[in-house]
Amino acid sequence: MTKIKETSTNFANKKALADECPEVYASNIIGGQWALAICCYLINGKMRFGELKKRLQNITERMLTLQLRRLEDDKIITRTVYAEVPPRVEYELTEIGYKLKPIILEFEKWGKEHKELIEESK
Repeated sequence: MTKIKETSTNFANKKALADECPEVYASNIIGGQWALAICCYLINGKMRFGELKKRLQNITERMLTLQLRRLEDDKIITRTVYAEVPPRVEYELTEIGYKLKPIILEFEKWGKEHKELIEESK
């Protein structure tokens, strides 16, 4: 996962769109395949890294770590480290992250409807 250079035209275009359109801003935060999937699992409560890795079978540990860090930087999730041996780390949606729940449920509903529509048209 590489970052877009801040001097590139692509970066300027993305920033301008995100500044003008809150929907684009929001989709930039949770629009990635893994970010949305992580949020889907966390709407049901706290999870540990290993639990998320089991649920997201095709994600690499590196990508999961990167996505969790990005979601934490964006204040969508919190990471809690417990002073235990071995160390225990839990991830949970923040208050603003939990506000995604109705949106995620609507995405699920819309996705099912759209999938059925496409399958019927084949």
